Amino acid sequence: MSFARQPGIARPESLNRTRLLAGAAAVALTVGGLTACSDTAQPASIVLKTEGDSVELASPEDAGAATAAASELAFESSDIAVVGNEDDAGAVAEKSLDLEAPGLIVGEDDVATADELERLGVTAVFVPEGQKEFEAIADLDVITYDPESLEVQEGEAPEEITRDGGAAAATLFVTSTEGPTPGQEVASATIEAASGNVAELPDGDPRATSETVEAAKASDGGGVLALGEDFGDSDTFTARLATARTAPELPGGGQIAFPGRRMVAAYGSPNIPELGVLGEQDLDESVDLVKELAAEYEDYSDEPVIPAMEIITTVASSEAGPDGNYSTELSHDTLKPWIDRAGEEGIYVVLDLQPGTSTFLEQAQMYEDLLKEPHVGLALDSEWRLEEGQRHMAQIGSVDAAEVNETADWLAELTAENDLPQKVFVMHQFSMSMITDRQDLDTSHEELAMILHADGHGTPDLKMGTWNALQEGLPKGIGMAWKNFYDEDSPTFTPEQTMDVEPKPWFVSYQ
Repeated sequence: MSFARQPGIARPESLNRTRLLAGAAAVALTVGGLTACSDTAQPASIVLKTEGDSVELASPEDAGAATAAASELAFESSDIAVVGNEDDAGAVAEKSLDLEAPGLIVGEDDVATADELERLGVTAVFVPEGQKEFEAIADLDVITYDPESLEVQEGEAPEEITRDGGAAAATLFVTSTEGPTPGQEVASATIEAASGNVAELPDGDPRATSETVEAAKASDGGGVLALGEDFGDSDTFTARLATARTAPELPGGGQIAFPGRRMVAAYGSPNIPELGVLGEQDLDESVDLVKELAAEYEDYSDEPVIPAMEIITTVASSEAGPDGNYSTELSHDTLKPWIDRAGEEGIYVVLDLQPGTSTFLEQAQMYEDLLKEPHVGLALDSEWRLEEGQRHMAQIGSVDAAEVNETADWLAELTAENDLPQKVFVMHQFSMSMITDRQDLDTSHEELAMILHADGHGTPDLKMGTWNALQEGLPKGIGMAWKNFYDEDSPTFTPEQTMDVEPKPWFVSYQ
């Protein structure tokens, strides 16, 4: 990811000309390359916007609206501006940087340009030589310049420009810096001309990586313009930007679980070796184990591979227990050392629930304080969800979509209210009967990364049969996760074989 200024976009070499930057509240600039000045030319004034909190979106395809929005973001007023059509966007961008003045493109509809010129209070415009006459500048003084040398050809240019404000409190976000549209090229130059920031968000999401989070935080305290088709609607982008500015990052960086990383986990429960590999050793050795497991996958993933622990937090029980729910809840005192150590080591933790006759929501709420940790997610193990009168091992448990949605709603709200990064939300399944009405699962929560964990075991053919069947009719927005069994698989897939599965799993666990 490349950034200009702090952070920003690298511009073509032709734009890297020496420019005087404002070093005080107001500074006078001598206009370079003026060969047609007269003794009657008046000084020009530019005032930057040094405060702001607006968040706006615009399409880079509408060059007129995009450049007007960038100008309004960065400039309070300006006696001068650079104006041209889309074919001369490069020349407009260069002259805008040369003068440190707003650059505007006149599109098919020049209303946006005319309105912005009026708002700025422009009295004179610089126009590339050979341009057609624009109605938007009909009543203004026109100064033509050579598009190559940038030298003035005709008109009375100001002998000096006074600039008020050291740097604009303005950030322009774009989705790519390669092959910019005319609107993006000139909008970027306008923000840079005002000493604002231009940053690239490749996927349109400021939460995506450590670099995009840094850019989002740097934009706090100023106005923001997002220029691209991948930013979503205004409400979505504004919410993502707020999260990026305030939430901690996940292990591996950024605040989005996937697709920025993959996770490899050991499954089990502390000090209970019968439940899985995670409980077969102490905490120190478990930390080493998950790091070693993750390292084995690095050669087979384009994304970073993060170690993880899936901790069985409520354990299915043959006895009803004091609360009568056939589920034994681990204490916070048992779990907290593991969660704290995982956070220190860059390990993600998923709390796995086997609720018996309790609902998933009832049990999840018991661990609310642990789920407020930024590196802790939640798994629903529906094999162990019982109806009244049922007993474990007598049948395969099940949950309906309504209960899953109820739990997801609560977890998403908890995440949003506590300024947390996205949480991994796992649904275990190996039989279609385990999640009923699956087509009704709500996948709309921005706060959750939902994955279906295929728990099939046995021969490769049996595992792949389960894997493929579970994907049929799976709602859009749910990723896939894979489980390798040390004892029940014959043989256990190698890391290479696991990552050859299609689609490649985002989360892999070992039991």
